Amino acid sequence: MKESEIEKILIREVKKLGGRAYKWVSPGNDGVPDRIVIFPDRPPVFVELKTATGKLTALQQSQIRRLKRLGQRVEVVYGLDGVSQFFQDQGYEETSKALDCKYNL
Repeated sequence: MKESEIEKILIREVKKLGGRAYKWVSPGNDGVPDRIVIFPDRPPVFVELKTATGKLTALQQSQIRRLKRLGQRVEVVYGLDGVSQFFQDQGYEETSKALDCKYNL
């Protein structure tokens, strides 16, 4: 599955939970995570999306380290399994289970 398809699924499921998954475009700061995910009443999570076999570039690794040093939460999500695990880790078990069933994960 392409990264753009994985991203659409993440956005859709975040919205269903009442949250937002803002696209992060930061001119002059290439390599920042793809999305800033905000669930109701929770701090934001920076999310870098990859295909199941994708790899972070050196620049992406650098940007992630920089954000973490600033005390920010950054998650690298690999494929649909990773999206399911992301929701599980955020405490949205039902969303995780629904994704697992829908996509036979």
